[in-house]
Amino acid sequence: MTITMHNAERLTLTEMQEFVEGSRAVQWSASGRAAIYDFLQRVLATQQYQRLSKGQKGIVRRFLLRLTGLSRARLTGLVRQWVGRGCIQVQPVRRHRFPCRYTRQDIALLAAVDRAHEGLSGPAVRRILQREHQVFGKPEFQRLAQISASHIYNLRRAGAYRQQRVQIHHTQARQVSIAERRKPDPRGQPGYLRVDTVHQGHHDGHAGLYHLNAVDTVTQWQVVGCVQTISERQLVPVLEAILHQFPFRILGFHCDNGSEFLNRTVARLLNKLLVEFTKSRPYRTTDNALVEGKNGAVVRKHIGYGAIAAERADLLQRFYTAYFNPYLNYHRPCGFATVQITARGQRKRRYPANDYRTPYEKLLSLPHWKQFLKPGVTAEMLHGQATRHSDTDAARQMQRAKWAVLAQGQRRN
Repeated sequence: MTITMHNAERLTLTEMQEFVEGSRAVQWSASGRAAIYDFLQRVLATQQYQRLSKGQKGIVRRFLLRLTGLSRARLTGLVRQWVGRGCIQVQPVRRHRFPCRYTRQDIALLAAVDRAHEGLSGPAVRRILQREHQVFGKPEFQRLAQISASHIYNLRRAGAYRQQRVQIHHTQARQVSIAERRKPDPRGQPGYLRVDTVHQGHHDGHAGLYHLNAVDTVTQWQVVGCVQTISERQLVPVLEAILHQFPFRILGFHCDNGSEFLNRTVARLLNKLLVEFTKSRPYRTTDNALVEGKNGAVVRKHIGYGAIAAERADLLQRFYTAYFNPYLNYHRPCGFATVQITARGQRKRRYPANDYRTPYEKLLSLPHWKQFLKPGVTAEMLHGQATRHSDTDAARQMQRAKWAVLAQGQRRN
């Protein structure tokens, strides 16, 4: 039989004992710990628990166990608290928490770095955080300088990070299968370029501008240019300006089978500079993968896929020369792969986490690197360019200049 008890604290000890020894089920209405604790205090105070004998205290405790459903250990602790303090307080739940090493300020700083560099990989961002603290001496990067590459991805999933930075659109991979007729052999020397063009779509029925992308095979030193069309008359001056921006001597020039490069004008220019000129081979799609990867990871990532009128090529060319190319080569880390031969003879590329460097750092790591510099280019000049701004400051300057150029081009369009 189920009964409902009211004013159960006013029962006598005899009635409590009969209730405990009986087999009746009791329904007692109380919601929450606060109500249960209040009922315990009223029962203990009404029965004058401290003046009872040991046997009488046992009756009261068994009655409370039966009625409240608490465990024996929990009830003992609550009774001890009432005897010592005269009241029972509701204690907040204290769950174990691991210490938080990175604060909300650190997460906001990481989001600002990702926003400036437009979301590089974890090892590359880790290298930037280290350089901000160790090379450029920024104290706010002290904790982030010790972060691992894997934990960067954990912080990017945190709610505090998502409040600071919202990813609008991700990088879209663009794979172009280009066969090559001859693979250049740099033999560890800088100066062997991989060159390709990137089209920026159509505007009002007319072809948009073209980006020229040149990447060094060994150091990944990258120079980007912009032309209205890929005709010989407009391409050659920009190509000369691109070759001039490399600090080392140009030894090789490799491209696909496009007619923009395979023509007499470009060949005459390269022969004048005594540069080795190679073109693609069939069914060897990985030979020119370096510059094709840079097309998507750099040019498309920063400029996007939207159409830009060809008349805006001069604006982008000045932006590339003044801001974008210095940022890429002095402040943006790149991954350098190591090729491993498996037991089955397969070649697998691995990107060690500790081998993410800027192209300038990679150039400094080469033995006798100064002998590859062009006449008039000194190590002091390169060092001054590399340390003029920190990585994040240079990225922010580049971002402001980029949005100003894109906005100006959009207004004119």
